Amino acid sequence: MPNFKDLKSGKTLKSIIEKVMDSNYQLVKSSKQFIFDWKLESKNEVYKIYLLGKEKEILGMMSLKDHPQEYRIHLNLIEIQAKNQGKGKKIDHIAGCLIAFACQLSFARGYFGFVSLQPKTKLISLYQKKYGFRQYGRLLGVEQASANYLIQKYLNDENE
Repeated sequence: MPNFKDLKSGKTLKSIIEKVMDSNYQLVKSSKQFIFDWKLESKNEVYKIYLLGKEKEILGMMSLKDHPQEYRIHLNLIEIQAKNQGKGKKIDHIAGCLIAFACQLSFARGYFGFVSLQPKTKLISLYQKKYGFRQYGRLLGVEQASANYLIQKYLNDENE
């Protein structure tokens, strides 16, 4: 189960990651917390993350494309709700939980945790430093030990 950190109290908050339902696209659009039109991603595997018991407040979303011939999952798009970005955010680790979930899916599909993405130039160093991604041509990727590390850090409950 993914775990967030409440930055004010320091407590761990339980959350759920699951596939987006059609009704969630309108919910996200009307929330004004997301910039992207997530309905455009509906042809991909789209996942949402929310706090346990608060299904109506989606904290983040990601769109994945499966590339079985290349043994990888491509993280096509990831977005965190506006109020949990930057210095004023109240909840930390939302993106980390989503990325770790993608790594977990990659292992489950026999891809050795390989997850790729094509970041904006200004985010390359963030993905490399914070999440252990390495350069693979024009893509960044994480796999095996680095992917396992992300799963342990963001998805395993430290309190259990």
